Amino acid sequence: MNIHENLTVYFNGEFLPWDEARVHVFSPAVKYGAGVFEGICAYMSESGMNIFRLREHLERLEHSQRVMRFERIFTAEEVTKPLKELVRQNNFQETVHIRPTVYVDGTGESSALGPIGLSITAVQRPRPNITMEGCSVQVSSWQRLSDLSMPTRVKANANYNNSRFAATQAKVDGYTTALMLNARGHVAEGPGMCFFMVRAGNVVTPSITSSILESITRDTILQLCRDELGLEPVERDVDRSELFSASEAFFCGTAWEITPITNIDGFVVGDGTPGAATRKLQSAYFDLVEGRTEDRRNWLTPI
Repeated sequence: MNIHENLTVYFNGEFLPWDEARVHVFSPAVKYGAGVFEGICAYMSESGMNIFRLREHLERLEHSQRVMRFERIFTAEEVTKPLKELVRQNNFQETVHIRPTVYVDGTGESSALGPIGLSITAVQRPRPNITMEGCSVQVSSWQRLSDLSMPTRVKANANYNNSRFAATQAKVDGYTTALMLNARGHVAEGPGMCFFMVRAGNVVTPSITSSILESITRDTILQLCRDELGLEPVERDVDRSELFSASEAFFCGTAWEITPITNIDGFVVGDGTPGAATRKLQSAYFDLVEGRTEDRRNWLTPI
C-alpha cells in the first residue's frame, strides 16, 4: 500500500493525485539527476499551520536554478502560491515536509537546459526518536564534494549521491549516519545536515568555506546561539581529532531539526546523552517553529 496515495501533488501547473505525477524515464531529470530542490517544513501552532523560513528557501531554490543555467527560472513568488495551496488542499494537522523540485524534462542529454518542470510534494513528517535520544555517527571514508567538482551551495539532486554513499556505508557498519570530511581533511557536514559541536565551552561549526551547503537551519542556529544562549558561535575549520574532545555535538537541518550526536566512531560524546547546550537550543528552536515564542524576524509564513 502506498502511504501517500490519498495526497495531492502539484505538478506542472496542476494539482493531481499522488500516483498521477510522473516524469518520463528518459528525461534528463531521471537519467542524470538534472534537478534542484528544497526541503521546507510547516508546523502546526495554536493559530494554525505556518511554514518556517519559506522566503529564504525559495530564494535559494531560485539561485540553484540560475547556477544550473535552466532556460526557465521559477521565481520565489511563482512557487509560493501553489506551495501554500498544496498544503491547504491536503489538510495536514501536524508537521509537514514540503519539497519543491525544479527539473529538466523532455528527452535531452546531460547538457540540456530545458524544458523545465516544477513539482511540489508535501508529506507528514513525525519527529523521529533520535531527535530527542541522539544518534551515532561514523566519520566517512567518502569525502564531501569539493566546490571545484560540484557547486556545494546548490541543492542539486545529483549532489546527494555523494551523501548517499556515506549514509549507506554508515548504516551497513552499524551507525545511524555519517559525518564527512572535505578535501582538506577538515570536518564538513553530514549527509544533508550541518554539524555543530561544543568544545571548551564554545559552540563551534565548520565555516561556509568548508564545502558545506549554506544551510538555512544552520543560520537559524547561529542566531539562536546569540539570542538564547548568550554565546558567540565560532565558525572555523574543524579538525577530525577535535571530534574526540567535544563535550556535545549535534546535526541541524530542515528534516533533522536539531539532532544530538552521542557517539562518534565508537567514542562517547560527553556522557553519552544530549548535552545542556543542545537541549537549550532544541527548546528554543521548537518553541520558535511551533509558534510558542514571538516571531521577531518574520520567519513564519501562515498557510
